Amino acid sequence: MVFNIQKFSLHDGPGIRTVVFLKGCPLRCKWCANPESQRMEVQILQGMEAERKGREMDVEGVVKACMQDWDFYEESGGGVTLSGGEPLAQAGFARELLAALGEKGVHRAVETTGFAGEEVFASVLGHVELVLFDVKHWDSRRHREGTGAGNEGILQNLRAAVASGKEVLPRIPVIPGFNDGLEDAAGFGRLLKGLGLGRAQLLPFHQFGESKYAGLGMEYAYAGVEPLHEEDLAAYQAAFTREGVDAFF
Repeated sequence: MVFNIQKFSLHDGPGIRTVVFLKGCPLRCKWCANPESQRMEVQILQGMEAERKGREMDVEGVVKACMQDWDFYEESGGGVTLSGGEPLAQAGFARELLAALGEKGVHRAVETTGFAGEEVFASVLGHVELVLFDVKHWDSRRHREGTGAGNEGILQNLRAAVASGKEVLPRIPVIPGFNDGLEDAAGFGRLLKGLGLGRAQLLPFHQFGESKYAGLGMEYAYAGVEPLHEEDLAAYQAAFTREGVDAFF
């Protein structure tokens, strides 16, 4: 179940990429920018014109759509990134798709929350060159408050990704009132440094997805909250540096 195939992406891995967004996510992050990604089934987003979110596709169809941009991948060192939702919620499909892309020589990345069983995570990890690992909080209690689940299994999968020797880039959504304090930045820095990770990407909170909630008949916990910008996070970024982690935007 796919809800978008985004061409010419420049922010989800190296080079020019195609991002395949899969539906379904076991977490319920209160700030989620893609609420249409949470449920596995087709949804109708109401608005000026009703918009269908989600369609069933097979591996062959997705590969065909991705390979239309092969020349861009070759020229830029790009490839395909699986995102969501949580791609591991459709782990069987994700494995088959990534394997098929690998057979064609495509660089493969997965953007994941890491919220999956160890065997499931390992089975997908074996078919990618890059893991974009969303780390939402270093403290399990706070993680549960914001997402509906603790982070013990997530951090175990992050350790496994690092141990595998794959390229791993932690990405931290910086969310007002949840993980945007300087003590949070220090906690993230200590966690990542302890895992041998020296870089992290900061993703400042934005409101790009706010309008979707009403269209889906959902409540949005962050309605009206001001977005964050890079200049708002200078001290936050410096806290990572003090812990020995290069945080960038």
